[in-house]
Amino acid sequence: MTSPGRAAAALAVVALASGCAVGPDFRPPKPTAIDRYTRPSLSDTTTSTDVAGGEAQRFVPGQDIPHDWWTLFQSPGLNALIEQALRASPTLIAAQQALRQAMQLVAAQRGLFYPTAQASFSPSRQSNSATIGPPTGTSFPLRQPPPGSNDAIGPGTLNPTFNLYTAQVTVGYTPDVFGSNRRQVESLIGQADAQRFQLEATYVTLTSNVVAAALQEASLRAQLEATREIIAISTKSLELVRRQFALGAVTGLDVAAQETALAQVEQTLPALQKQLEQNRNLLIALLGQLPDDDPRETFDLASFQLPTELPVSLPSRLVAQRPDVRAAEAQLHAASAQVGVAVAARLPDFTITATAGGTSTSFDQLFSNGNAFWSVAGTLSHTIFDGFTLFFRQRAAEATFEQAAALYRSAVIAGYQNVADSLYALQADADSLRAAVAAERAARRTLDITVKQQEVGAVNYLVLLSARQAYQQTLITRVQAQANRLADTAALFQALGGGWWNRPLAANTPTKPGGN
Repeated sequence: MTSPGRAAAALAVVALASGCAVGPDFRPPKPTAIDRYTRPSLSDTTTSTDVAGGEAQRFVPGQDIPHDWWTLFQSPGLNALIEQALRASPTLIAAQQALRQAMQLVAAQRGLFYPTAQASFSPSRQSNSATIGPPTGTSFPLRQPPPGSNDAIGPGTLNPTFNLYTAQVTVGYTPDVFGSNRRQVESLIGQADAQRFQLEATYVTLTSNVVAAALQEASLRAQLEATREIIAISTKSLELVRRQFALGAVTGLDVAAQETALAQVEQTLPALQKQLEQNRNLLIALLGQLPDDDPRETFDLASFQLPTELPVSLPSRLVAQRPDVRAAEAQLHAASAQVGVAVAARLPDFTITATAGGTSTSFDQLFSNGNAFWSVAGTLSHTIFDGFTLFFRQRAAEATFEQAAALYRSAVIAGYQNVADSLYALQADADSLRAAVAAERAARRTLDITVKQQEVGAVNYLVLLSARQAYQQTLITRVQAQANRLADTAALFQALGGGWWNRPLAANTPTKPGGN
């Protein structure tokens, strides 16, 4: 076998030997073995109230979540805004490009599995010293002029100036004997998976924030309407007191007290209006627009239908559905692979380099007349002493892995907590709305009776003032309770993962729940 043949055989043997990868093999954590999110005291059905948004809600265990869960609120305006946000949100675009970057880094690292080939061509013009050695450009006997002749040196005589051309191809290969590059690729794949789930988390968060902003707008508009109703009642009462004052039935102090009460109610109006405008700015920003743009869609509580059948995923599926938990698992995978990278760095490195080319003073004779050259070289290197640098880097990688494991467990715990909080909140919201409606109706009856009695002088202004303040508070509380039921329903869908795995673009990816 020729020398190049033996070199190729050695290269193949070393490549085949690179079949192991040092470091731990990653195994995904086992799902938490629980069969429910809450304590047994929580009912599967909420209470109901005979008011808009007071329907009973039923939790359906094991039912899957649609990817467009916001359509369950049956609001065409909300659906239009979310479609717009998904098209134009810079946050979503940034997350998409972060995933693209991570995937390109994986592809770049995989390139190190293959040899590298570099070609070079170096033309030069040179002049050698004739007193040191014969010029490179001379390839035939020199003709010296006759003794005593003044003839110039003719063709074939000494000429120290010449052209030199060198062309070569160099092939280098570093066999992945101990799997350092495979572990590095594995780590980058873990980071790319983490970015993929960060993208899904951004998708879920964006849609949830748009829903929350729309619901908050509806709540604020309802509170503004309730406040204006109280202002109308207070204005009517003030007019009555002023007429009574003109007749001498009440004192100026009574009029001043009613004016103060009206001013206090009117004082709450600008604050609510400010919140509404700021909430509109938030909604516009979520759509990827500037504050001077104003969507045509506006929302009130009547714009939404409360979903009554709430799909609740099985607890064993939550860790596969929550994008933050999946991202934490992917980061754990990346950290595990980095331990292997650190271990491999403490082991020998093997490098094979082959070079072939030609050198000549004539371009057309680069590879003729014995001008060609080649070489094959192998290098084995190993760090003998580095002040324990590589050892401590391995220890650092192991600590990073333990940190990632703790962060994963924290994400799992937080996920279960979010679902449990949402379930308890929905139960409490239903009870709160029921109590708020009862209180509002009682306060309204009390106010109506008090107003009639005050008109005939049966009660003084203090009783009317107290009744009006009680009604104002119960009215605002009822509006907030209605909005809370809608908002916490959206929070439950977000806590359960948002159904991203059922989107058409995500359904065929190996990272969906149940995939490999």
